[in-house]
Amino acid sequence: MQFGNPTWLYALWALLPLAGLMWWLTRRRERRLLRLVASEVWAALVPGRNPRRTRAKQALWLGAAGLLLVALAQPQWGFHWEEVRQRGLNLLVMLDTSRSMAAQDIKPNRLQQAQWGVRDLVQKLRGDRIGLMAFAGSSYLACPLTTDYAAFLMMLGDVHVGLIPRGGTAIAQALTTALNSFEPGGQADRVIVLITDGEDHEGDPLALLPKLKEQNIRVYTVGVGTLEGELLPDEQAGHAGFFKDRAGNVVKSALHEDVLRKLATETGGAYVRAVPGDFGLDRLYEQSMAPLKRDEQSSRMAQIYEDRSSWFLGAALALLALEAALRPGDRRREVPA
Repeated sequence: MQFGNPTWLYALWALLPLAGLMWWLTRRRERRLLRLVASEVWAALVPGRNPRRTRAKQALWLGAAGLLLVALAQPQWGFHWEEVRQRGLNLLVMLDTSRSMAAQDIKPNRLQQAQWGVRDLVQKLRGDRIGLMAFAGSSYLACPLTTDYAAFLMMLGDVHVGLIPRGGTAIAQALTTALNSFEPGGQADRVIVLITDGEDHEGDPLALLPKLKEQNIRVYTVGVGTLEGELLPDEQAGHAGFFKDRAGNVVKSALHEDVLRKLATETGGAYVRAVPGDFGLDRLYEQSMAPLKRDEQSSRMAQIYEDRSSWFLGAALALLALEAALRPGDRRREVPA
């Protein structure tokens, strides 16, 4: 036997103090009655009184409560084989790992907030395939599309600023790599989730709009950072230093939204700006991605255990009916001589 919701079984321990409370209340009532009337005249004052039946009614009530708790725990035994089909989207996360993602205008920094947001997104996936692409001046597929969410999260945890040897930010080149990462065919909608601060030093991402539309790929963009911007910490100089360009000027990175908005709206996606406490991916998935067309990704045979909760529920109702029908005392009444 196994249980679908075994947490309810812990509540069975509550029946022990409940039984003790019922016993204590019964004893207290009898002691109070003894103060008023001697036990020798109880039979005359309360004809048909039967303490055993009172205890039996209490036992039936406790037994019914126990059976109801077991029913809530969803006891299961016996099983049948059933084909389980998984349907889902093809969702590729493009994560910016350029130096500007180390800016701390969103604490602790932009990249860390992005990783936390993606983790929250994974918790909502049910059969969707998800992949990970890291990009800066170039890009590479860190995790192909998969339903193995544990493997995806492991690869996500390895992403860090400077992972791509080539510096800068090349969104157009990364989108080209993403286009080639999707398998041809299939009926499911294909989705790109682009997470970046929007700074782009090479190419024109909007030039790829015709190809994105041709392949029916929706781009959802998340802008990370603030419009005011923030100085970039220099890891080599330590926490007290800031990154400087070749002219010796400190570099400040700000969020650029225009290209991100256009990529999203032109492909049928959506844009959100990440803020502390609400990265935005949850809203994107629930409001925009959830209604998209899904395709069968895989199927497998699974053991489906038979739920036997109704047996325990029926037994509990039978005990309650018996408790209600059981009189607390004998039917016969003693007639005084």
